[in-house]
Amino acid sequence: MRVPRSSLMALAALMTGTLASAGALGAETAALDLPPAESPASTPATPPPTTEPAATSLPDYKPEPPAPEPAAPVAAAPVAPVDPLGAAVFARLGETAPLLLRLTGKERDAIRSFYEARAYKPLWVVDGAWTEPAKAVAARLAASAEDGLDARAYPVPTLAEKPDEKAVADADLRLSAAVILYARDARGGRVNLTAISRLITPKLDLPSGAEVLGKLNEAGGKAGDALQAYNPATPGYVALKTRLAALRGPAPTSVKALRLPAGPVLRLGMRDPRVPLLRTHFGLESRPAATLDHGPGEPEEYDAVVAEAVTKFQRGRGVPANGVLNVQTVLALADAGRSSRPTGSEAELIVNMERWRWLPGDLGPDYILVNVPEYRLRAYRGGTLRDEARVIVGKPESRTPLFSGLMEYAVVNPSWYVPPSILKTMAPKLAGYGGKTWGGYEVVRRGGHVSLRQPPGERNALGFIKFMFPNQHAVYLHDTPNRSLFSAAKRDFSHGCVRVDDPFRLADAVLPDWSQERLKKLIGKGERTIRLPEKLPVHLAYFTAYVDDSGAYRTLPDLYGYDAPMRAALGLPGGGGPAIARLPDEAPRKAERAAAPAKPRVVQRSATRHHASDDWANRRYEEVDTPRRAVRRAARADAAPEYGEPGLWTPAPQQPVSRGWW
Repeated sequence: MRVPRSSLMALAALMTGTLASAGALGAETAALDLPPAESPASTPATPPPTTEPAATSLPDYKPEPPAPEPAAPVAAAPVAPVDPLGAAVFARLGETAPLLLRLTGKERDAIRSFYEARAYKPLWVVDGAWTEPAKAVAARLAASAEDGLDARAYPVPTLAEKPDEKAVADADLRLSAAVILYARDARGGRVNLTAISRLITPKLDLPSGAEVLGKLNEAGGKAGDALQAYNPATPGYVALKTRLAALRGPAPTSVKALRLPAGPVLRLGMRDPRVPLLRTHFGLESRPAATLDHGPGEPEEYDAVVAEAVTKFQRGRGVPANGVLNVQTVLALADAGRSSRPTGSEAELIVNMERWRWLPGDLGPDYILVNVPEYRLRAYRGGTLRDEARVIVGKPESRTPLFSGLMEYAVVNPSWYVPPSILKTMAPKLAGYGGKTWGGYEVVRRGGHVSLRQPPGERNALGFIKFMFPNQHAVYLHDTPNRSLFSAAKRDFSHGCVRVDDPFRLADAVLPDWSQERLKKLIGKGERTIRLPEKLPVHLAYFTAYVDDSGAYRTLPDLYGYDAPMRAALGLPGGGGPAIARLPDEAPRKAERAAAPAKPRVVQRSATRHHASDDWANRRYEEVDTPRRAVRRAARADAAPEYGEPGLWTPAPQQPVSRGWW
């Protein structure tokens, strides 16, 4: 049988490798100085070594396993202190029983970290008794109702006369939990604002637990004042707090009525024969007291002492406390024999005090405050009111959001781009449109996308100027061509933005280097961006009850219906329903309806009408009124170009609109 050549070659290679291995083994044996192995007699003599190097066979390759990654360092488990009191605090922190029900896990971790840093030493208890800072803090927690908070939410733990370590640890930690919860609530953290409305988005400055405990620890005996400081200190909040105290306190003491004869309004420095009657009524001296520079004054002089007594009386009767003897004060003096309490309810005051917590604790000297239910904007410079203006705010179905932002720049002669919510209704018309302009709008094509731009001008939806403070809601302050709407008492017409009456006067207040006369000269000269030298805070707020600058208490209609869910969320009477206020769905647009079958007819369109709603129809043309055409015409009537507010499909006004910006 013939052996294939390939098999012979494989056998030869195998034998060569075997012999080479044997040779290599012999060489290794010689190198180790070992005796040679004896060969059997039948084994032929070993051939002499050759000069060629012996071939060695390589072992099978096995890749080395990858080096193991270094393990992450494991934090050492906290070790219980040796002293019994520290060990009791450590053990209480390790229990699952809550310190307070509303305390979050993050806040509990902050307490654990704070005590761990101080070797689990108690913060409020020394030698089995409360420290002076603890007593001051406990007094503030007990008086939390003064700030519209619920004292039951911050219970002060009791401490026995001779408590053991476990009781001390539990009381100390519970008091720490109570002050942390108080500080959080004082800064606006006790209401889930998204449950009230998704458009209430203030950036609350909620303090961390470690920050609160550290601050109170450093305050020492003034820890109670330091805890109180987490409440707002703004004048609007303080005025409501004062009124709440007067409402809860005893009824004002009735005084004898005083009927004054008719006369002019009296102000500081005036003289009038009725002044001696006021002095006698309020128990004052018969004439102004003498000073080093002046002798006794005249009895009929309406001086600072009399004005102060009138102011105190006005404040107690709920009339504007300005110290001026006006008709309202004269009537109140005549009716003073009947005791009365301040108007308003506790729930009404507490709800609006809570809204002050949504604003920064310190508003600063310069800011803009828009009170949405009041339809009014106020600009403050240097801590004083610089100017105020009427505004138009969002409708109930397109509400103005509530938040704080920073105004960065103003734009004169702004352009307006039709928002996608409106543009999608125009898309079928624009898809086949080949021109560059459409009804006064410019068709902007970017890639496969089409948008509409309304160039600057007197018909622009934003008017002649807008004030920008970038925010997640894309709302801002701006002008409007429809000036007649500002004459309405109820001015909720916009889609969310705030339209400002006389915006150039506002620009004069917020742009220090630009006067309104200088800004007006820019009208019609192209878009111009003017940056503020410093960012100006803008607060969009919602107060349905407040004390005005004259000291009078005023209430407003609840435009968006936020009061009832706020009362429910705070556990106040008059909530009237769940704490969650569902936003009403946006009003559906007019449905496209097919017209009844009709004979085709020709409709003539005139070019003499120039309202914004039919501005694109500025040429005469003919169209056949088929059913399909009627459907498109109905959709076009509902899709009229917006007049006034970005994002709002507002129909053109029925009356001609003044073209002047003023």
